[in-house]
Amino acid sequence: MATNRTFTMIKPDAVEKGHIGAILEKISSAGFKIAALKLTQMTKADAEAFYAIHSERPFFGELVEFMTRGPIVAAILEKENAVDDFRTLIGATNPAEAAEGTIRKLYAASIGENAVHGSDSDENAAIEGAFHFAGREQF
Repeated sequence: MATNRTFTMIKPDAVEKGHIGAILEKISSAGFKIAALKLTQMTKADAEAFYAIHSERPFFGELVEFMTRGPIVAAILEKENAVDDFRTLIGATNPAEAAEGTIRKLYAASIGENAVHGSDSDENAAIEGAFHFAGREQF
């Protein structure tokens, strides 16, 4: 069953470059309601746990290092068909292949530094949202 929530992170590269406001504006303009939002920084243990699915991949260490190098903005977003609509809004992982006007086309530098994370399924959206937000932080 599809839910109406998804999880996103504005990654350290986009935070460092000052794109938080512009990205949140794109999200809001696309009809998403923010159900939870915070500026935080992942520890090495946080990043290893969050990306555990990739632990055997050759890029895992680099991913953990990247995601812990600075603050992120974590958010739970709400909208009908949230997961699919948000993945369309952010665009392809490779910004060179992302559609014009998508967040990654506008703000990502590379496949590795791709500005924003978006959950890939309703199940993962719930898991990822719960990883970053206590129940009392979600509205």
